[in-house]
Amino acid sequence: MSTVRLTVAQATIRFLAQQYTRRDGVEHRLVEGFLGIFGHGNVAGIGQALLEAELHDPAEMPYILTRNEQGAVNAAVAFAKDRDRLSTMAVTTSVGPGAMNMITGAALATTNRIPVLLFPADVFANRRPDPGARRARAPAES
Repeated sequence: MSTVRLTVAQATIRFLAQQYTRRDGVEHRLVEGFLGIFGHGNVAGIGQALLEAELHDPAEMPYILTRNEQGAVNAAVAFAKDRDRLSTMAVTTSVGPGAMNMITGAALATTNRIPVLLFPADVFANRRPDPGARRARAPAES
């Protein structure tokens, strides 16, 4: 038995690809794909995992590029309604304004009890944009 090493994002994609709902003896894939916009916080994590999944098997977890975060959530809501709440789409966005734009769509989904899965981006362990910017500098010679 061999060990498989995965990042959290890779494990999440594999996990979601294996989730199903069942009604009247018929299985439906729970999360049929991702909608999203990549930016700060989700390129290196979930973005890389989605790319690797698509390169391995395009049907495992399809990704659709969107241009508006609120529109992506609304599209996921419409998809779930069309599938009679048996399947949905996940939505991923960049951190900050991107994640904030998902709130209206999340409220719509919550109010109407529509399943959507939202992945707002994460931030790095520290917020310094340049690790070298805070290095101690030698005093200038006079």
